[in-house]
Amino acid sequence: MAISSSYVNIPFAAGVVGSLPRPAHIKNILPNVPGAESVKAAGSLAMDTAVRYAINMQEMAGLDLVSDGEWRRHAYTHVIADIVDGFTADNRESPHRWGISITSPMEVKRSGLIAKEAQFLVASTIKATKVCIPSPYLLGVRLWEKSLSSAAYPTRDEFIEALVPILRNELIALQSTGVTIVQIDEPHLCVLVDEKYRDLFDDPIYEMEFAVDKINQLIDGIENVMFSLHLCRRNWGREGWGAEGGYGPIMDAINKINVDQYVMEFSIPAAGDYSILKNLREDSLIGLGAVDCRFEKIESPTTIVSRVEEAMKYVDSNRISINPDCGFSPGMQTYMSIDEPYLKLKNESLAAEILRNKYS
Repeated sequence: MAISSSYVNIPFAAGVVGSLPRPAHIKNILPNVPGAESVKAAGSLAMDTAVRYAINMQEMAGLDLVSDGEWRRHAYTHVIADIVDGFTADNRESPHRWGISITSPMEVKRSGLIAKEAQFLVASTIKATKVCIPSPYLLGVRLWEKSLSSAAYPTRDEFIEALVPILRNELIALQSTGVTIVQIDEPHLCVLVDEKYRDLFDDPIYEMEFAVDKINQLIDGIENVMFSLHLCRRNWGREGWGAEGGYGPIMDAINKINVDQYVMEFSIPAAGDYSILKNLREDSLIGLGAVDCRFEKIESPTTIVSRVEEAMKYVDSNRISINPDCGFSPGMQTYMSIDEPYLKLKNESLAAEILRNKYS
């Protein structure tokens, strides 16, 4: 791993978690399901032009750290179905599915895909850059379903184990791209903060430890990039979030994950008290979720500053960067225009400037 001095030396660096809402014409570029045809469309000139717009929007908002909006993906999880074959469209409501399920043994067909995304991003901006990759545990919880998946992988854990080398190869390819941060997305570890959700598992401690172990296996020995871990209680758009509770129940687990930075949400009441930050590893950086990503209200720079100052009561300011609570559009669903995140991110950047003038 490698912490970028040019990024961390920016006081209160303003950035994103990952995704941006997809305008209608962006969604029209991609076919209905991920896979080979989607990858071809995602690499088209039309998509390249669109992604440059997403990058430019973030630059115009004044951010220090930008992504490609994840516009080349159907969803932050579904990038795995662009890399490998073995998934089938699955939109059932009972049991609830997430659009695809694993139904056949995975075959890697389009390796290095995330590195190609990163190369384009890095070449398109002078800002620090971030790309995201889903954790093996997240994909296991979302995309393995017993009735459809057990013929390919008899247990969910076996599917998760099979994902680790596939995703690790993507990280190996990312080492040479020049991307600043690789973010591991892990909301399903985070929703274990909710007692109602923990009760769905026979052994929630096992779930936490298994998730931790697979992430550490994934990133072990990977160099030239800085790793962050994104934790959130699901982003359900205008409906809010999918879990309640502070980070306390998972704090021991996340402190065992060998990342450089924790990207955590705090702008919603469900996230609990900022004081939990003092329990993070002292050598870790904090991407503070100080901007709402779900609802219409555009928070003022002053409101964002106040959230950062609350966190500063418990951790040194030089550990803190600023970001929204989550990506603005984890999937293809659109519940806001692109102008809404622009205005929110612009105020985030203004808040960062206020904080620099006040404390740096």
